[in-house]
Amino acid sequence: MDHSRAPVLEALEDFRRRGDIVYGPPGHKQGRGVDPRVAEVVGEQVFRSDVLLLNGLDDRRESQGVLDRAQELMADAVGAEQAFFSTCGSSLSVKTAMLSVAGPGEKLLLSRNAHKSVIAAVIVNGVEPIWVHPKFDGERHMAHPPEPDDVRAKLREHPDAKGMLLITPTDWGTCADVRGVADACHAAGVPLIVDEAWGAHLPFHPELPVWGIDAGADLVVTSVHKMGGAIEQSSVFHLQHDRVSPEVLKQREDLLGTTSASSLVYATLDGWRRQMVQHGRELLGGALQRAERVRKAAASLPGLAPMGDEVVAAGLAAELDPLKIVIDVRGLGISGMQAAEWLREERHVDVGGSDTCRISLSITHADDDTTERVLLDALQALTEADRTGPLAPRPEVRLPQPPALELEQARRPRDAFFGEAEHVAAKDVVGRISAETISPYPPGVPAVTPGEVITAEVVDYLRSGIAHGLLIPDAADPSLETFRVVAREG
Repeated sequence: MDHSRAPVLEALEDFRRRGDIVYGPPGHKQGRGVDPRVAEVVGEQVFRSDVLLLNGLDDRRESQGVLDRAQELMADAVGAEQAFFSTCGSSLSVKTAMLSVAGPGEKLLLSRNAHKSVIAAVIVNGVEPIWVHPKFDGERHMAHPPEPDDVRAKLREHPDAKGMLLITPTDWGTCADVRGVADACHAAGVPLIVDEAWGAHLPFHPELPVWGIDAGADLVVTSVHKMGGAIEQSSVFHLQHDRVSPEVLKQREDLLGTTSASSLVYATLDGWRRQMVQHGRELLGGALQRAERVRKAAASLPGLAPMGDEVVAAGLAAELDPLKIVIDVRGLGISGMQAAEWLREERHVDVGGSDTCRISLSITHADDDTTERVLLDALQALTEADRTGPLAPRPEVRLPQPPALELEQARRPRDAFFGEAEHVAAKDVVGRISAETISPYPPGVPAVTPGEVITAEVVDYLRSGIAHGLLIPDAADPSLETFRVVAREG
């Protein structure tokens, strides 16, 4: 296929050249009605490119197939049989993918280290989750993706499961044995969905971890805004084989997706695909070299311990995305949250993620010598900073041992979430069934999901985390003085 073409961008260029005046949405009419104060900050060109696909970039019947051609080029670029763009972010795409495989009341295997958006999908879709627990790393207090043998065991235990959702890479860049998990699923006659939100770049350089489609996954969801070059909310479904019906996928997406798709997302997805096909190997090669320099320089600084291939050598992960720089800061006597706050406040450096132990930084093709220098200067300054203000000692976070994080699922999440609930004081909550999702932020992986039995270890962890500065934005009571639990009968 001709990857020099970018159908959505070309249609947008034609629209702007023609000077069409639209008597329908969007109401700002390509920026004519935008408050100048808004345009000064956002830029007039954003509004000029905000066009509906229907009667804008395409005609009433969409007969030019602008979007279809762009999606065909994307599929060809990454080796998928079909690709579909989504403008609602991968949080919604994952919900759609799950619903395409398992309907309400049906079983679906899920990695328990899933982001809260996956838990939301379990609640909204009404599927029965069969948790495949991740490989816990006690030294780093980190969850790595589950292994194929764990998946096989769960499929034997639940032969009526409809498929599996695997999350890889994790927020910390550790990757699953996708091919092994795909083989396990296919041997059981079920599809593998891969939530590869952090892996949109993987198809475009041989030194990166294996791409889900190449490893045999049936449906792969990517967030191109995370490690790629499209704007926020840009997501793509990649499909192959015949275990997931394209017709069903499209219908489920139509059920959940927006009818006002963003041309800005479509256009930037289209342009990013062209850029990666034409220049991706060179751009990502440069990013890989830069990431290696950053990792080595960080390792030379006192108190900082970047994570590297040792997690692969130890059998904790199948691969590691080298463009994720994950730095343990406990050697400085501080938490990752404190480091993140200090870097933002004192050096205007915003990290990609943090938790009690570490910070993470994404190096992409967009980084250059300036961003590299700013980052390394900021890290050095962090190691030399006085332990005052944001870096002053805080109450210790009492991290539980890995087995304590495997909570009993006593109710289906949907039933617990929508059922009768009551608030119970923290001192009385042990043994009760949660009616809410409780996700320490960052990174947003729930410690408790609806339907799970709350334990003393988890309460201690969460409340000590709050005292340290952990955020719990999705709990009914973010202070966790009280917990929302399933009401007792009578």
